[in-house]
Amino acid sequence: MRGVAVAAIALTSVMTMAACAKDSGGGTTSNTGSGAACEFAEAPSAPATSNTSAANGDKVDASALKIGLAYDIGGRGDASFNDSAAAGLDKAIADMGVKKENTRELSAAPSEDESAKQTRLRQLASEGFSPIIGVGFAYAESMKLVAAEFPNVKFGLVDSAVDGAANVTPLVFAEQEGSFLAGVIAAYQSKKCHVGFVGGVEIPLIQKFEAGYVQGAKAAAPKIQVEKKYITPAGDFTGFQDAPKGQEAAKGQIDKGADVIYQAAGASGKGIFSAAKQGGVLAIGVDSDQYNQATVADTKDVIVSSMLKRVDVAVYDFVKAVAKNDLASLPKVFDLKVDGVGYATSGGKIDAKLQGILEGYKAQIIEGKIKVADKP
Repeated sequence: MRGVAVAAIALTSVMTMAACAKDSGGGTTSNTGSGAACEFAEAPSAPATSNTSAANGDKVDASALKIGLAYDIGGRGDASFNDSAAAGLDKAIADMGVKKENTRELSAAPSEDESAKQTRLRQLASEGFSPIIGVGFAYAESMKLVAAEFPNVKFGLVDSAVDGAANVTPLVFAEQEGSFLAGVIAAYQSKKCHVGFVGGVEIPLIQKFEAGYVQGAKAAAPKIQVEKKYITPAGDFTGFQDAPKGQEAAKGQIDKGADVIYQAAGASGKGIFSAAKQGGVLAIGVDSDQYNQATVADTKDVIVSSMLKRVDVAVYDFVKAVAKNDLASLPKVFDLKVDGVGYATSGGKIDAKLQGILEGYKAQIIEGKIKVADKP
């Protein structure tokens, strides 16, 4: 589909309904749950050309840099958030001449205290690494302290900012915008117009995923039913690393009739995918293109898409900006406009018609015709 995007869709009261889910993968009537396929709002048309910004293709030599990555719990191999950061480092090594021996990767331990994070950051700074990237908001308090001790070291902080710290660059995302598109995908893939969301920990960051997802699902199908569940409350971060509890949470939603589950739960997502496979439903991954992650290969057939939170892009662009001594070139927020968030099409479950619909919604968000909420 081509042509300019249609006028903004009223997200809370859409009266014009399109034909049913048979057009894009969700079109049969089920005997369980809510039973009927969705009736869809009139979808915006895909733009004739992409609205995303073009990548800067200039060659940069970063071979002199020593780069440190301080991962959140799970580290490299979590098939999600940390792996996306690792991919950004790997690309910097491949593209910018960063020497593998001049990189260091350290990971947080489950339930560690603040002093452990401080020690990790101090170790990297003391050994001459700069830039140092803290992968996750959990490093915010420690980085505030350590960055002041090492004013000549450049720090990057994923998902948070440190007020007053001139040597700390925030790398933050519009997760709600990518999650809106995940909600549209869920609506079009559901056979029962009944979907679910499982968050790892009930904190404002993960609530951004929930808010966008619910808004997107209801923009596409105003009468859709959405289940919501967090594995642990705020303050208990084990929700990001407990696959059995993730599986239990997803199973509860499946038992209620949800047939597409979106997860924003870190390493707990492995259990959510397992529940989806056992329950014969579909799932939407998060952060990385999880269909292609080796650690969840046994359940990839249920992964219809992933909401891409491009931590890899942020890490790569931050390293590049440091090498060029041009941190001002970085976007304030990695959003849809700069390809900071998006959706994956691996696995072949997103057909051309649905992709056109997604691009239409994406264009309207970029143009400001749809404002995506960042709170439920």
